[in-house]
Amino acid sequence: MEILYYDILTLEVGIITLGAKSLSPAQFLVLGYIIVISIGTLLLSLPIATVNQQGLSLIDSLFTATSATAVTGLIVVNTSTYFTFFGQMVILLLIQIGGLGFMTTSTLFALLLGKKINLSERRILQEELNHFDLAGLIRLVRYVTLLTLGIEFIGAVLLFFKLIYKYPVPQAIFYSIFHSISAFCNAGFDLFGNSLANFTSDFYVNMVITSLFIIGGIGFAVIADLYRYRKFERFSLNTKLVLVTTITLILLGTVVIFILEYSNPATLKNLSLKGKLLGAYFQGVTPRTAGFNSIATGKMRSASLFFTIILMFIGASPGSTGGGLKTTTAGTLIAVVANLVRGEDEVILFKRNLARDIVYKALAVTIISLGWVIFITMILTITETANFLQVFFEAVSAYGTVGLSTGITGSLSTIGKIIIVLTMFLGRVGPLTMATAIGEKEQKGKIKYPEEKVLIG
Repeated sequence: MEILYYDILTLEVGIITLGAKSLSPAQFLVLGYIIVISIGTLLLSLPIATVNQQGLSLIDSLFTATSATAVTGLIVVNTSTYFTFFGQMVILLLIQIGGLGFMTTSTLFALLLGKKINLSERRILQEELNHFDLAGLIRLVRYVTLLTLGIEFIGAVLLFFKLIYKYPVPQAIFYSIFHSISAFCNAGFDLFGNSLANFTSDFYVNMVITSLFIIGGIGFAVIADLYRYRKFERFSLNTKLVLVTTITLILLGTVVIFILEYSNPATLKNLSLKGKLLGAYFQGVTPRTAGFNSIATGKMRSASLFFTIILMFIGASPGSTGGGLKTTTAGTLIAVVANLVRGEDEVILFKRNLARDIVYKALAVTIISLGWVIFITMILTITETANFLQVFFEAVSAYGTVGLSTGITGSLSTIGKIIIVLTMFLGRVGPLTMATAIGEKEQKGKIKYPEEKVLIG
C-alpha cells in the first residue's frame, strides 16, 4: 500500500507540473479529481480488491471510487463484506485524499520531494482551500496536514480502547484507523456492515465519532482561530458565523429528531431515555455531511426525512472536509433576510458590515445548488422506481456529499448511478469552484446603463 500511495502522489505531482501552467484553478482541480477517481475505479475493479476475486463492475467501481474521493459514503455494495483488505485500503486512501484535498496532498508530497510551489500552483491551492489570499498558503498546507493526521491519530487511539473488547487486536487497530479517518473526513464509510447501529446507546463511541466529524466539518481556519484566540470576541467574522450556525443546527437537529422520532417503534421508541437522546443527537448532527447513522434512516418518518434533507443541503463549513451549501452561506442568507425585514440597507453580522460581493456569491451558489438538485431529482423520478421522498433524499445526500440513504442506493439503475456519480463529483468540486469563479472580479465595461427597479414579492 505504501507503493500504491507513492505512485498516486507521484502522479499528482506530475499533474501539477503539466497542468498548472495551462489550466485555470477550477479546471485543474476538476482534472485532478477525475484522475484520482479514475485510478480508484481501476484498482477497485481488480480481482484482488473483492472477496469473490472477480472485481467490482466498472459502474460500481466508478460509483464507489467517486463516493470515497468525494467523501460522501453512498455505497452500492457492503464495504465490510464485499472488499478485501486491499480494496478497503484503496477506499481509505481515496477518502484521505478527498478529505485533505487533491491539491493539498499533491503539494505536500511535492514539498517532501523538494519541489518549489510556483504562483500558478498557489492559485490552485487558494481555490481548493477557500483561502482569502495567496499569503501563507504553504504554511497552511503543513498546518492542515499535521492537524488532520494528529486528530485522526487521537481518534483512532480513542476508538481502539473501545474496539479492543470486541475484535482481535489487528482488526481493532485497522477498524480504529479506518473509522477515525472516515469520520474526520466526513466520509461515512464503515466496516461494521450497518454503520453505527450497534452503538446507538454507546455514549463513548457516539461522542468520539461525532466529535471527529464535527471538528472536521467546521473548517481548518476555524480550528486555527479557536486555538489562537480562545475568546469569541477575537474570532474572525467567518469563525463566529460558522460556530453560531453549527451550534444552532446541532441543537435544532437533535431536538427536532428527538420529538419526531420519539414514538417511532422502528427508530427510538424501544430505546431507553439515554438511547433516545443519543440516537436523536447522532441523527441530528450526522447530516453535517458525516454519512454515518445509528438508527435506520430508511425507517424514519417522512417529516424527519424531509428535515434531514434540509440539514444535508446546508452541510458543513467552508474549508473543511465536509460538503453541502455550507453553514456560512446559509447564515449569510438568513442575515440578508433579517436585515431586509428590519429595513437596513447593509448586511450586518456581529457588528461587521458584510461585503456585497459575498452576498451575491451566497445567492448565486444557493440558486445553482437548488437548480441542480431539482434537475437531477426530476430525472431520478423517471429512471428509478423509488418514491419521490426517497429519490429527493438520495439526490440531496449525493450533492451535499453526506452519504445517508433510505436504502435505495444499491438498487439504482445504471443511469441513476451515473447521475449520482456526477452529483457527488459536483458536490465535491462544484460549489467551491463555482463560488470562486462567480466571485472573480471582471473588468467593468465603460458603459453604465440607467438604473431601474422591478417589483419583488
